[in-house]
This record gives sequence, structure tokens and C-alpha cells, in this order.
Amino acid sequence: MADLGPVEWPPSPIRTERLVLRGPEARDRAAFIELLASPEVHTYLGGPRPRDELERELPGVPERWPGSFVVDLDGVMIGQILLRRTAEDARPTAAGKADLGYLFLPRAWGFGYATEACAAALDWFDGALPGEPVVIFTQTANVASMRLAAKLGFTEAERFHAWDAEQWLGLRSPSRQSAVTVK
Repeated sequence: MADLGPVEWPPSPIRTERLVLRGPEARDRAAFIELLASPEVHTYLGGPRPRDELERELPGVPERWPGSFVVDLDGVMIGQILLRRTAEDARPTAAGKADLGYLFLPRAWGFGYATEACAAALDWFDGALPGEPVVIFTQTANVASMRLAAKLGFTEAERFHAWDAEQWLGLRSPSRQSAVTVK
């Protein structure tokens, strides 16, 4: 994954009806460790990282780079949104395009936070880099993620086999604004 390109970073915090998307801060470190060590979160992502390894290696302010948003609910990190540029040697459909990723703590599942936060991040992206398509990858077994991608305006571009599972690649065309309204 590569840098998004010429974007002002960090942007002002993005506020939705219930959430704030902001840059990572030192107070988020424990939540990042919980997120990256969670077996539930990493069911379709190759498995969690060992907690002790994360404790040793994670910097004081984790994931501080353009496109990495903390999802904050009432002053507490509940997830992360990632917008990164895919490598030029990636799948041809995705090569060089921005890739949307997200992780949420299990206690935040089922409340629509991922939809709200991803829609807000995509709206930011559309303003920062107008006219650029966005891709999303997920395993076909991750039905909830595929459902979220459809809500956000992604359509299936291809399926392929990798990492011992069938993968789904969705594409959101640059002319398509977020399918979800964020207040």
C-alpha cells in the first residue's frame, strides 16, 4: 500500500450524527492493541497479532499517516478507517486506486457505525481527491462486509482466490457519491 498522494493531513475532525473521524492520538494506543489482537476482528483477515508483540512494537501514537482515521464515539476509539493507495503490482482492477479498509471493535458491531464512518470517510475522499475511484476487498465469506460495500455504492468488479479463500473486489466509480447520507 502506498500514500494517497496530495492530501492535506490531518484534516479537521469529520463529524457525523454520532461519530468523529480524527487522526490517531496517544490515548488510542490501548484500543489499537485491542483491535489488532482481536480474533473476532481478524476472522477474515488472516488472524490476530499476538498482544505481547503489539505491546512491544506499536508506537505511542499508532497509524499516523494520511488516510488513517480513528473512529471516535463519545471520546473513545471504537474503530479505524483506512484509505490507502493499492500497489501498482496489485490486481489490475485495483492497481493504483485508493483502497477502503475498516476495523471495528466487536462491542461496536451491529449499530451502523461502520456504515456511518465509511460514508463520511468516502465523502472526505471525494472532496480531497475528486474523480478518483475507490476499491474494497473482502472475503466472500464475510457477508456483512459485502453488504456494507453495497450500501456504500461499491459494485462487484471481480472475484479471485487468495489467502486460502475466495476474495471479492468491489469498485466505487468516481462519479458515484456515497450511497449513504451522513448528517
